[in-house]
Amino acid sequence: MSIAYTAVALQTRCFAVNKLNVADARRKIFDNIRRVGGYVQGTKGFVGPSVKMVVLPEYFLTSFPMGESLAQWKEKGAIAQDGKEYDMLSEIAQKNQVYLSGNVYELDPHFKDLYFQTSFILAPNGDCILRYRRLVSMFAPTPHDVLDKYLDVYGQASLFPVAKTELGNLACVASEEILYPEISRCLAMNGAEVLLHSSSEVGSVELTPKDVAKRARAVENLAYVVSANSAGIADIDFPAESTDGMSKLVDFKGRVMAEAGMGESMVANAELDITALRRYRNKPGMGNILSRQRNELFSQHYSQAVYPANTMLDEAQQVNVPDRSHFINTQMSSIANLKKAGVILPEQADE
Repeated sequence: MSIAYTAVALQTRCFAVNKLNVADARRKIFDNIRRVGGYVQGTKGFVGPSVKMVVLPEYFLTSFPMGESLAQWKEKGAIAQDGKEYDMLSEIAQKNQVYLSGNVYELDPHFKDLYFQTSFILAPNGDCILRYRRLVSMFAPTPHDVLDKYLDVYGQASLFPVAKTELGNLACVASEEILYPEISRCLAMNGAEVLLHSSSEVGSVELTPKDVAKRARAVENLAYVVSANSAGIADIDFPAESTDGMSKLVDFKGRVMAEAGMGESMVANAELDITALRRYRNKPGMGNILSRQRNELFSQHYSQAVYPANTMLDEAQQVNVPDRSHFINTQMSSIANLKKAGVILPEQADE
């Protein structure tokens, strides 16, 4: 049986909760979900019943922390796995009979002092069939920061989850993680055929690093990429349209199938032909990059630590909640270590 359907990278405006108190922030989150629900319904009504998948941008729920401590953002901007917010999102998936994917700040009962940035996939029956925690972040806790305890709780398979569905094997990549080829490759090696990319990124008339990466990840993994960008971020102190445009769908040969311009848009929609993808993956030849990897060559280099794991765990595997300076300080230490190893050279040669 042939598998083909329409996917939409829904480009929506994000409305920030940063300047609100906790109670008002919660009300704003519910408003944001209702707005998105209307857009999903309108998009499916206009594009047609072939729409089976909708990807939402990063920050569609809250925007991102701007100076708030981890504890403050946990109260204001993070949601519970069994909370009303997910119930409302599940209703959108059920009402419109779509697979709905997005990215939120999420609480975890096993890590009560932290939150994780989580990409989710909700099935048409409303069930959450995939929960992926962002692994590389500049200013947010990740499973890598508490890796030993995280693996004890969830196991190795939790790091790179793939959902096997009637629409193909689906996986999520969060925001700037599209720049890290290892993440998409691990997902592909776990069977991923469609990479759902919730993003909030610079829009430009020129190719950006993320935009190049979307095409590269598609080609090297023989996978579709459905990438939804925000249509600006309102109610914070920088120009709203700094993150706007360029939502797109890329096929498994790296060709852009559809792309949105600036502003809120459902224009980034196209048919994903999973049957054609599988046919290509099964065909020998130079283009079958996925089958031509020689992973053993790279294992030694990948075993070298750069940004260290477990920086938020003490010796007893208890979570230490740092202030925000922790993230930049850890990166500065990593840069110093790379300089010692000769990976990074000084800006000026020693005289």
